[in-house]
Amino acid sequence: MTPKRPYGAGAFPKAVESPAPERPDTGDLYAALDLGTNSCRMLIARPRGNGFHVVDSFSKSVQLGSGLEHTGRLSRSSMARTVQALRICQQKLKRNKVRRMRLVTTEACRRARNAGEFIQMVRRETGMSLEVIQPEEEARLAVISCAPLVSPRTDQLLVVDIGGGSTELVWIDLTSVPNADRPRAIMRLHAGFHPPESPLPAARVVDWISVPLGVATLRDQFSDVEDDAARFALMSWHFEENLAEFAPYKDDIAQRGEFQIVGTSGTVTTVAASHLGLKRYDRTKVDGLRMTSQEIDTVIRRYLALGPAGRLKDPRIGEDRQALIMSGSAILQALLRCWPTDRLSVADRGLREGLLYAQMSADGVLHESPD
Repeated sequence: MTPKRPYGAGAFPKAVESPAPERPDTGDLYAALDLGTNSCRMLIARPRGNGFHVVDSFSKSVQLGSGLEHTGRLSRSSMARTVQALRICQQKLKRNKVRRMRLVTTEACRRARNAGEFIQMVRRETGMSLEVIQPEEEARLAVISCAPLVSPRTDQLLVVDIGGGSTELVWIDLTSVPNADRPRAIMRLHAGFHPPESPLPAARVVDWISVPLGVATLRDQFSDVEDDAARFALMSWHFEENLAEFAPYKDDIAQRGEFQIVGTSGTVTTVAASHLGLKRYDRTKVDGLRMTSQEIDTVIRRYLALGPAGRLKDPRIGEDRQALIMSGSAILQALLRCWPTDRLSVADRGLREGLLYAQMSADGVLHESPD
């Protein structure tokens, strides 16, 4: 029931490359690389209890999908930028002697006519084999990355992952799962949205959708609208139109129990940082923050009042994010109009974390019980 995607996420403002803070014991290291429409991001981590400890990371805006909306192809310059970033990732993998890894790419390579040529170029230049994953797996990985943020009281969960070229939404019913087991039931979705029969209580995926609109593709579709406020309103309305066939949009779920929405994306974390007034981004203050719809609306109104020039100078938005923050905010505002909750849980996590959790869960190296 997912719409066909003609198009795929950035993080907070600046490119970040952090050196390994320690020389790890390489026997149990895992890596996850997420190459999206806008950003190339990687984590290297080791299992720890029911989670993991990051020992090295990489994040850089590469704009792989630049021009894709109009040409249907990845440009030579965007491919060259991306290969440069991937060389750094390959060096980190080699230095840490990582053997367990998944290196994935999403919407830009799903859409681009020359994606095969690009993947061959990456293999030739870096030795890395990129895997193009499909929308359902992308949505599933986003869901399990957010499992630690799910409240034991949550009966109905909506996970939203706003990407560069697409937005994934997953509605999950947890009413048949004991309260204390609800976060772990989300984690068990690493086996698929409809896993085989199990004696353990299961989270039920009621519906999911991959909307072919993300921060980059939505912005590009309305780039000809000059007025800032008018462009924002049109983007939000257009995104909401694309939700018409999603079950929670059509059904009355207000009476179905405690409802929680978790948002994961650079847009969501940037809005959270703006709300907190952070002069320097602090993941420990952002990840897990719960914001009211009124607080989110206040931030978005402030963005509109700043205008393009003001947003460019705002340190909480940053140069890389300023061109995308209003399309992301339009998506976020449309979502909050549709769901019966006035709060959103902010997740500074996503596909990379989901890839790590899925690999570690499949290998049986994560503890079921909390640390």
